[in-house]
Amino acid sequence: MTPPFRAHDKHRDRPATGTGGAPLRGPRPRRRALAAMATAAAVLVPVATAQARPSTTPTNAFPTTGFDQQVLFKAAQEHGYACFRIPAVVRSANGTLLAFAEGRVDNCGDAGDIDLVLKRSTDGGRTWGPLQVVNEGGGDTHGNPAPIVDRETGRILLAETYNKGRPDAGNCDVPCDRTPHLQYSDDDGATWSAPRDLTSAIRPAGWNSWYATGPVHGIQLARGRHAGRLVFTVNAESHAGGRITANHAALMLSDDGGDTWRVGAVDSYPTAADGTFRQKPSEMSLLERSDGTVYVNAREQDGTDLGHRTAAVSHDGGASFARPFRTLPDLYAPMVQGSVLRSPRRDSDRPARTLFAAPADPDRRRTMTVRSSYDEGRTWEGVDRGARITTDWSGYSDLVTVSPGLTGLLYEGGAADARDEIRFARFTDDWLGPRRAPDPTTDDRGRHARPALVLGGARPVPGRFGGGLSFDGRDDAVRLPFRSTLPLGSGDFTCSLWFRYRAGSGEQPFLWMGGVGSRSPQVALRGDPARKRISAFITALDGARPAATAEVASTTAYNDGRWHHLALRRAGGRLALTVDGTDTHTAADVPGSVSRNSVFGVHAGQKVDSRSQLTGDLDEVRVYGRALSDAELARVREDNARVDGPVVLHLPLDDVDDDEEETGPRRSRAHPS
Repeated sequence: MTPPFRAHDKHRDRPATGTGGAPLRGPRPRRRALAAMATAAAVLVPVATAQARPSTTPTNAFPTTGFDQQVLFKAAQEHGYACFRIPAVVRSANGTLLAFAEGRVDNCGDAGDIDLVLKRSTDGGRTWGPLQVVNEGGGDTHGNPAPIVDRETGRILLAETYNKGRPDAGNCDVPCDRTPHLQYSDDDGATWSAPRDLTSAIRPAGWNSWYATGPVHGIQLARGRHAGRLVFTVNAESHAGGRITANHAALMLSDDGGDTWRVGAVDSYPTAADGTFRQKPSEMSLLERSDGTVYVNAREQDGTDLGHRTAAVSHDGGASFARPFRTLPDLYAPMVQGSVLRSPRRDSDRPARTLFAAPADPDRRRTMTVRSSYDEGRTWEGVDRGARITTDWSGYSDLVTVSPGLTGLLYEGGAADARDEIRFARFTDDWLGPRRAPDPTTDDRGRHARPALVLGGARPVPGRFGGGLSFDGRDDAVRLPFRSTLPLGSGDFTCSLWFRYRAGSGEQPFLWMGGVGSRSPQVALRGDPARKRISAFITALDGARPAATAEVASTTAYNDGRWHHLALRRAGGRLALTVDGTDTHTAADVPGSVSRNSVFGVHAGQKVDSRSQLTGDLDEVRVYGRALSDAELARVREDNARVDGPVVLHLPLDDVDDDEEETGPRRSRAHPS
């Protein structure tokens, strides 16, 4: 192993040195040295000492309200940098918190002059020391921090990735030659070894186009015959014949405290000649379950499989995956890195909790939210139950256990841009709230259906046939649990429902299937009273071509407070919208799948991103996996008759089963930021 050096403290106008005192690199440009002095005056929190503290955080160090946060990295307070991105955080064996980030010198681009920087806290995240440069890019990119704590020795290891920098804000050229490196610290991050190149050990020759460590903390296994093993994640791509040919999601393993490393589990997906692929698991976060299983949750980027999140497990300490990654279509998030953490129990009366942090908007990087799982990541609570950290723009993140009952979240956020700053939030188990009982449900008579969830207190009202549901325009919705029979794909279909409303403004969603945004496949039926119309549209993806949208609309809003029947049919290259069986409008269809790549939700009375809510009533919501004839549609409209399927979903909305009561009060978890 290479000798240690003291991390460059930007509050000291001197270069980093090795054990012999010789500079490891030349001094930074004068503009950064001068900026270091200004930084000392700009720090917003008291400077912590470099000495390690006891390994538990005193209870009185908990936030008094259960939640607090502060800005750790921001260009305005750390002069010499234009931008900070890519957070990662760990807690040392002595209890010191180490918060890493990429310090981007000239701009926010991914392939410029980038340093790896660090701040430390010895009091449970209340105060933080000055910025240290752990690894200086010197004009190149030194990034993707993946720290790991060896709790047997106390050593902190830092995996990272290099590539040649470029002077503009552009991306690394494809193929991009990126190499993995490793540093370590034996004194809680006060000094660091010189980096060593791990390319020969953990970058196979065929992984020649892209390579990235983390970026998020790695783990040390604590259970079973692989206890003590160090694990971190890597995403890579292969290039041949002038194009990307495959993506690889992999785990890197060490059984000797980081002295040697090898490639462990690998899941590879080929890229077709037209540029399409099933999945691209990347930026993976991992944890060890109570049975020793390694759980991996990853970003999914532009694959044809549904969902922006994907997951896999290993039963042999990360040496192999038990099965290929599977996407999680109803774990709503944009395409972004996320983080997971198995939270230790503070007392035996509370159920064990696993946390997932990511922006909750399925289309855009905003609304950082922490969602819980009570079966170690096998299922996750809905986004409506998550604990909201901020409503601001937000991006990458990492979770850390500060002490039992207290969790830290290091995340990108900003009022104008998710890249504005990196914040550190602390929250208690009590702030997360107790586990809630199941939501009320209503019957779904579709194929292989489970009951649909009734959210927000939508209340029964007399419907067009039997009962219906009334939505208050705030948080009411009916949401269907995901099942493989719901996506409509590229085929014909019919949506049929009854609606009643009086709203004169706002988007009034009746039924939404799929994702949201201009690039996400979806099917949507909605009232548009401000434009005096009812509209329906689909967005579809066909091969590797960009998403295309087709829309059809009526010429009146039908917001007269009376029941009206609405049908949308896709067939023969046309979309047909019919209101009350007589008012029909058509438009040219667009080819492709209406359920691919994106998150997939089915909501009645609510847009999938929860940013539009219906103020009105719905009844007899049906979707068929074919185009109904005029005669069949008339039977449905006039007699509520059954017609031959396939019945994708059927919500009579006659009854709401609300026998279960909540175990705790609903409350707002939004905090100013």
